[in-house]
Amino acid sequence: MKKIAIFADVQNIYYTTRQAYGKQFNYRKLWQQISQQGEVVCALAYAIDRGDNQQQKFQEVLKHIGFQVKLKPYIQRSDGSAKGDWDVGITIDVMEVAASVDTIILLTGDGDFAILLDKVKDVYQVTTEAYGVPKLTAKALIDACSVFHPIESELLLN
Repeated sequence: MKKIAIFADVQNIYYTTRQAYGKQFNYRKLWQQISQQGEVVCALAYAIDRGDNQQQKFQEVLKHIGFQVKLKPYIQRSDGSAKGDWDVGITIDVMEVAASVDTIILLTGDGDFAILLDKVKDVYQVTTEAYGVPKLTAKALIDACSVFHPIESELLLN
């Protein structure tokens, strides 16, 4: 049975599905689909902690589905801009897990991860898959993964 690791860039998926479809992503449906392909041995969801009640409920749902939720504090800068980026954390975790799985699945549209997917394919000979909103996913990411799964209506909440 294939060993699968899932890495979800929660903020990216939230904002891209909202922008493209006005809907939220269905993590439960995703889990059902991926579970049919093999054994999920690692599932990490990376989120920003704003301390709000609705977000905490959503994080509990992710945990119930099977994800380990990693939180980083939301940082509001004095100039009004905000910071909340998990790119380095996701990259480190993918590199640590890649040697022990057959498939790496990344949920994001962020092209910065193209280099990461190329690297783990080359070094560990893993299959790399990405889920993203087609019109909001970087071409570099689509080109770098073994399989690109467009997030469309069947993976959205009604």
